[in-house]
Amino acid sequence: MEPLPMAHSSRTAPGPKPPPWIKVRLNTGANYLQIQDLMRSQTLHTVCEEALCPNIYECWEARTATFLILGDICTRNCGFCAITTGRPTGLDLLEPRRVAETTKAMGLKHVVITSVTRDDLPDGGAQIFVGCIEEIRKALPGCGVEVLIPDLMGNWEALSTIVAAAPDIFNHNTESVPRMYSWVRPKAQYTRTMELLRRVKQQAPSMITKSGIMVGLGESREEIHQVLLDMRENLVDVLTVGQYLRPDMKHLPVEKYYTPEEFHEIKVEAEALGFRHVESGPLVRSSYHAASQIPERV
Repeated sequence: MEPLPMAHSSRTAPGPKPPPWIKVRLNTGANYLQIQDLMRSQTLHTVCEEALCPNIYECWEARTATFLILGDICTRNCGFCAITTGRPTGLDLLEPRRVAETTKAMGLKHVVITSVTRDDLPDGGAQIFVGCIEEIRKALPGCGVEVLIPDLMGNWEALSTIVAAAPDIFNHNTESVPRMYSWVRPKAQYTRTMELLRRVKQQAPSMITKSGIMVGLGESREEIHQVLLDMRENLVDVLTVGQYLRPDMKHLPVEKYYTPEEFHEIKVEAEALGFRHVESGPLVRSSYHAASQIPERV
């Protein structure tokens, strides 16, 4: 068994040097620039930019993007996330229409909608998620819609409104192992995350559910295995596993870089547990290759 740290590392600790397999291919071609212009003209945000996703060049050049709704300021201060923390102001009720218009302009076959966490809103922003699903369905029938939602502070009535809007894939990330939640995901609760995933399946048994974890923050392989077991106990269908990459020195340091071989081992392990689709690799993120996970292809 791998040794467990007595306490989490300081955010100012340097961490190990990135290995050679952590490489991002820069590609700012015509598609990338067109999508960038579309986002700016519609006053929209993407998690690709705000969270410094390493796959932005590949995905944008392939004409895929993950919309970040409810603004670009998050009410939480997670130890891994590059999105700005603060006090959001207001609510843009016209945002769903602009998301739908941009989705249509991009000609997407599958769109992913995520958000900052808005603990300042009674429903956590659930109604804007619903609006995005409905507007996209009107603007572009046949487009797959995936939502990646925050935990809504356990507002299960708000959760039910999103489930009732019938997205094709319902994603809520677990992010880490329960022992590490207090510093990786302050204000979040592992049990709440598992309950959210369970409730979605209870309300919509045929809906594809999805969750993901980051590795490299000090968890053990035994802890990862237990999280995978917990996900399967709650009937999660799709799993993503990726390497945590430190956005800057203000965030938690990387404790370990997993090798491609270790990611493959986790993939084999997860498939043996019954996940219907698994993406596991150093640069895998929640929305990576999301279009290949739409229901008819899972």
